[in-house]
Formats: sequence, structure tokens, C-alpha cells
Amino acid sequence: MQDLRPFFDDVHFIETKEQGTYEPLQWGANVRCFVNDNFDWEDADIVLVGCGEWRGEEDSELTNEGPDAVREQLYKLYNWHTGIKIADAGNVRHGATVDDSRAALRTVLTELHAAGKTVIVLGGSHDLTLQQYEPFRKEEEMINVSVADMLIDLDESEAITSRSFLMDMITSQPNFVSHYNHIGFQSYYAHPRMVETLDKLRFDFFRLGKAREQMEDMEPVLRNSHLFSFDLNCVKHSDAPMNVNGSPNGFTGDEACMLTRYAGMSGLLSSFGIYGYKKEDDVNDMTARLISQMVWYFIDGYLVRKAEARITDQEEFVVFHVSFTDNDTVFLKSKRTNRWWMRLPNQSYVPCSYNDYVLASSDEIPERWLREQERLM
Repeated sequence: MQDLRPFFDDVHFIETKEQGTYEPLQWGANVRCFVNDNFDWEDADIVLVGCGEWRGEEDSELTNEGPDAVREQLYKLYNWHTGIKIADAGNVRHGATVDDSRAALRTVLTELHAAGKTVIVLGGSHDLTLQQYEPFRKEEEMINVSVADMLIDLDESEAITSRSFLMDMITSQPNFVSHYNHIGFQSYYAHPRMVETLDKLRFDFFRLGKAREQMEDMEPVLRNSHLFSFDLNCVKHSDAPMNVNGSPNGFTGDEACMLTRYAGMSGLLSSFGIYGYKKEDDVNDMTARLISQMVWYFIDGYLVRKAEARITDQEEFVVFHVSFTDNDTVFLKSKRTNRWWMRLPNQSYVPCSYNDYVLASSDEIPERWLREQERLM
């Protein structure tokens, strides 16, 4: 692996803390930090990378305090996941321009992806999601992308910004986004034409009310994703007081943790980013605490990922044969995790929910089935 030290700040957060600050079972005493020449990436399952770059947001100034404010809260949490090894690479060094910072983050994420690591990015502005995508694009890997965001960032702009980056991600050529999911958008803030664009591309989008009504249906969405980007503006202001431009409506804090746990459970997902945090706007560090708990739940979900059986191990699943509207298919339920899959006419299996099974058993066509069929045509 390329030597990544030149891409990070000289001083790591842990070096600002006195020895003995953390109890033996707190994360601060268990996360391995990138602070010396002998740091070994090989054993790490998950790598934390901070990038407080905000110049992709209009009228924003450079800041780098956000990731360390999250670490302040994260390192105090207790480690219930001793079987998972976490490394903290520190904060990506800020460049003279926003493009320099993006290039540094892109290099770091590309190297970690090539090494087979799962990466958690503590952002900056939401446009840094493009840097999460770059390692897959470089390897020409077709991927499924999921974004949780109050807004749909499809503005047309010559420059890449936090409000336009999706246009570049899903339209640039060659393109390696096989499927895109948008979770938690709020209709009154979304231009109808943008929603129509996603629909014409046969992408899936879930309005906030629909997602909250059946949160468990978001698990199959994230289970089938390789990349997940979470903009904090999709959390209601009362649960994330830092959201000065947020909304009185949105996901609750526990729902945000539920989504990140689902992401951690995905055997495909290797890139997870949390964006939109500014320490200077955070009342009593409450939003930093929420982010730290979201990271904790992602790691908690990672345990489920490691426990799940392969879909080919039929003895590890309960098999249900179902007929609905002239379709004969099979639903599988994992004996280990209670998660569900359904078989499509091309004999492939896709993640689904218990609700999909209930609908099919009632001779109704699950919407997930219809959407998957459309994409196969």
C-alpha cells in the first residue's frame, strides 16, 4: 500500500489526550491510531478517515474541527465489539484549494479500497461523496449507491458543489452507478422534475414519510448498497441542533442510528460517509454525540455482516415457496439474522423484507418485485 502519511495532518486527535484519559473498555483505548511509523493497516476491519473540507458548500469557509469533535464523543463510548478491529487514520490534510483536498481524500480512499477495508468518512460538505465513488470508478466496479438526504442534489452547475454533485455521479461517462437509492427526501424541498428524473432512470426514491412508516424496509435497500452517504440535514432539527438550515421534520436520532446499523449489516457496503457537521453550530455538542452513536451502530451492524451465511448455503435458510399473480417464486429467511431474500424470474436473489413476503403470500405483487423486474428489462 502507498505510504499515506503525507496526506494526513501531522497531529492526530489522540495525541492531544493525556495517557490514561480513557478507560480500558472505551473506544479511545481500543481504536488504533495512525501516529507512528509502525502503524499497520493490515489487521483493521474498519478505518475512520476525517475530512473537514467545506469549500464545496456555497459561501462556506475552510474548517477542520468537525471530525475531531465527533472523535471527542466517539472515543468516550464503550466497546462492545471486541471482535472488530477499528483504526483511525486521522484527518486528511487540507489543500490550497478544494480540489487539492478532494484529491488527497480520493487517494486515501482509493488505497484503502484496494486493500479491502471498510471506510467511514467523517465529512465536511456533502459533495465529498464523489470521492467515495472514485475508488469504484477507478476499478470499473458497477455499484449500488444509497444517499440519505432531505434534498436531492441535482442542481445544474459548472462547479461541483454540495447541491450539484449527484448530477456528476449519475451522468458522467463512463458511469459505474448500476442503481441509486435516495432515502428521506422531503417533497416540499424537492423539485418535481428532479424526482421525475430519478424515476425515468428507474432509480428508487423514498419520501421521508414512507421511509419512517416502515423503517425495516430500508434494510434491504442498504443491504444491496456498496456506498452509503448520509447528509445530516435529513435528521430533524430537534435531534440534530447543528442543523441551522435543516427542517423541523426529518428522521429522529434513533432512526438515523437504525439506518447506519442497516448499512453496517450490508455485506456489500465498504464506503460510508457522514456529512454536513459543523462544530461551531452544535449546541452542547449534541449533534457530535449523535454522529458518534451512528458510527457505534454501524460497527454494531458490522457484527451481523460477519455472522451472516452465504446465500448458497441453503441449509442456513428457511425456504418458503410462494405463488402470487401467476408468479411462482421462493423467499429465503436467514436462520442466523432473520433477514429475507426473494428469487426473481432470472433465478437471482435480491434482498427483501418480511413485508414483501407478507404481500406475496396475500397474492399481491410487492413493489420491490416490480421495481426489480423493471430494471431487468
